[in-house]
Amino acid sequence: MKNILENQLSRHPLYSKIQRLKELNCENKLYLKDCVILNTNNTQMDEILELAKELKPWRKGPFQINDLFIDTEWQSFIKFNILKPFMSEISGKIVADIGCNNGYYMFKMLEFNPALLIGFDPSIKYRLQFELINALAKTSIKYELLGVEDLPNYPLKFDVIFCLGVIYHRSDPVKMLKELKSGLNKNGVVFLDTMYIEDEREIALVPNKTYSKIPNIYFIPSIGALKNWCERAGFKDFQILSTKKTDENEQRKTEWIDSYSLNDFLDPNDKNLTIEGYEAPKRVYVKIKI
Repeated sequence: MKNILENQLSRHPLYSKIQRLKELNCENKLYLKDCVILNTNNTQMDEILELAKELKPWRKGPFQINDLFIDTEWQSFIKFNILKPFMSEISGKIVADIGCNNGYYMFKMLEFNPALLIGFDPSIKYRLQFELINALAKTSIKYELLGVEDLPNYPLKFDVIFCLGVIYHRSDPVKMLKELKSGLNKNGVVFLDTMYIEDEREIALVPNKTYSKIPNIYFIPSIGALKNWCERAGFKDFQILSTKKTDENEQRKTEWIDSYSLNDFLDPNDKNLTIEGYEAPKRVYVKIKI
């Protein structure tokens, strides 16, 4: 699968344009604030703007290249800042971001000096977004067109794995957790987040067709159910780091997505419910170990 996707990537009409940007001898500076900021003396800013527009939708970010501000759907620094107090754990470590999207979180992780940083995501569109940013940032981050199911056979094991906003897209969450576990070194750690439901019982919501208009949502667990999944997969030390309701400050429609966002997914008469009548999205962040 990887080779097929890599071949598709290399033939993509935007890929060669991005590669040409890499070859230009330009002075670039990367600043890691809430917004990933790139200052460059690259004279191809009109071309960079057109490439960025062709690569919509931009979900994770934001990014800024000189005066070009890519106002992504998610203000991803809100999630990152929840995890930031624990980022000291990645210093000098081999780190993976599973479901890395365009690499926003990996760029932000550079501040904490991991030994190696590898992203996994099978989306060619998101890989191209990463390539555009990294053509100027010129980091050592590696991006694999792979998914969590490829971890068991990947030639490298990781000290720390981030898997953010993935598990509810999997039809077998325990299997996914076992795949994460198989990708860890001894004493490895996973930082995981998922949408969850408020319930003291160890149960999960199984949406009928969609949840918040998203079709590929299979299970939304209670925190107790999530803990049981992790234990069944062989993890221990289930630690709740934070919980947060998703609001329209964190996720909203912008000109960089050309589609609907959270406000369109909620009941117009009751923002505590999705359009289908389920609990509105909220997330739990956990740390688990082997």
